Amino acid sequence: MAEFDFYNEEFRDSIATVDKEGKRIWIYPKKPKGKFYNYRNLLAYFYIALFLVLPFIKIKGQPFILLNILERKFVLFGVYFMPQDFYLFAIGMLILMVFIILFTVIYGRLFCGWICPQTIFMELVFRRIEYWIEGDYKDQKRLNDAPLEGSKIYKKLLKHTLFLAISIVISNYFLAYIIGMDEVLKIISEPVSLHLGGFVAMIIFSFVFYGVFARLREQVCTTICPYGRLQGVLLDQKSLVVAYDYVRGEPRGKITKDSKTFVSEKIQSSPAAYETIPLEKVSENSATDATSIFQKNLKGDCVDCKLCIHVCPTGIDIRNGTQLECVNCTACMDACDEVMEKVKRPTGLIRIDSIEGIEKGKRNVWNGRVLAYTVVLVLLIALEILLFSVRGSIEVLLLRTPGLTAIEKKEGYISNLYNYTMINKTPDNIIARFRLSNSNGIIEMVGKEEVTVIQSKKSSGSLFLHFPKNQVDPGKNNVIVEVIDKEGKVIETVKTTFFGPPR
Repeated sequence: MAEFDFYNEEFRDSIATVDKEGKRIWIYPKKPKGKFYNYRNLLAYFYIALFLVLPFIKIKGQPFILLNILERKFVLFGVYFMPQDFYLFAIGMLILMVFIILFTVIYGRLFCGWICPQTIFMELVFRRIEYWIEGDYKDQKRLNDAPLEGSKIYKKLLKHTLFLAISIVISNYFLAYIIGMDEVLKIISEPVSLHLGGFVAMIIFSFVFYGVFARLREQVCTTICPYGRLQGVLLDQKSLVVAYDYVRGEPRGKITKDSKTFVSEKIQSSPAAYETIPLEKVSENSATDATSIFQKNLKGDCVDCKLCIHVCPTGIDIRNGTQLECVNCTACMDACDEVMEKVKRPTGLIRIDSIEGIEKGKRNVWNGRVLAYTVVLVLLIALEILLFSVRGSIEVLLLRTPGLTAIEKKEGYISNLYNYTMINKTPDNIIARFRLSNSNGIIEMVGKEEVTVIQSKKSSGSLFLHFPKNQVDPGKNNVIVEVIDKEGKVIETVKTTFFGPPR
């Protein structure tokens, strides 16, 4: 029997979608089916429904989610963030990044295969259309190799027309998360001349999405996405990933009448389970105790059907081990389980497990890195909660009008002119007034006594501060001004300076 080397990693010198000449290998994945694929479908239905509904949801007039980078306006879960609140938004993004890192360290790249929008739309929307029009993977290969005539022209034209139409819908919703669904509906319903910039953006995004799903496809996951590149430094022996149990599966081979296979009752993930079987090492170069479970005429559970390769959307052989291209979509798990059931062997030859779990039968995701990331995540969440708790409903900027000196009045008062700006961070309109804290001074508004600040907007104006001359020191004097609502509750406190003339 040929020697089997568990640690032969020549396959890592290239990716499955590029040949030796550097040309792209087009992937034709077999249509998946099985328990995990059904679970992914349910999650995809929920995800797509959420994607389509969220832009229409408003909380007190605010979108549920809005990431308007151009106007520096951000709304998350109905909470409005001004540019002054960017630190809260930044910490929130850090929390998300640390959570994804922690999730990856424990569960591998499961996010990519089950939650990532690229995978959801590619595998469960666009790929389904392709299966419906062109057939399964063998039919697609035959169609692409066929001359360009009749049926092929019709199928290709129909497929790409649907691809472009869905890409236009996705681009419109994508813009809705940036500029708001109300603005998107205006661009759609009103003349193009009124929204030329928005219309051009729609066209560009539509063709970008079309190019991603019609041409780039798995290249986004294997080459472009930075998260996929980070996988190599985030995973370790304890991380749970979609893994092939080589202890149980090797040496692989087709089933024949003379084949001797493991008794199913003895098939477990630990080599210790095979102590009752006479053992002989496959080679002197065996790297782990796992290789000692084989006899020369003894085969593992892998029947080498290669279905795990055929269903893989990135074209890899999961039996080679964890790879950069693997998105943990679990399609290979479904394919393998189906074969194991047919040959009457236990399922789970390809399963979600750690390398340590396969080699030693131990599964413990906790280690120093997981603990460190967990501590950092908890601290960031605590900091965000603390900052949110002290975040006011309104932000006020009160500054002396530049270029003007103190004004001395006949009544014995000194006056300074100020400019103010009120920023309303709530989804409600706020009616506010100014008053001095612990002072005998007087506030005189330029205009109305009360200031109305519309939800998520700002209001500006001017006011005078008057102080008795005998209570003002020459130069700068510290002053505290309170902002109160119509019920008299203090909603913001502002510190400023009052300039007194020299004596």
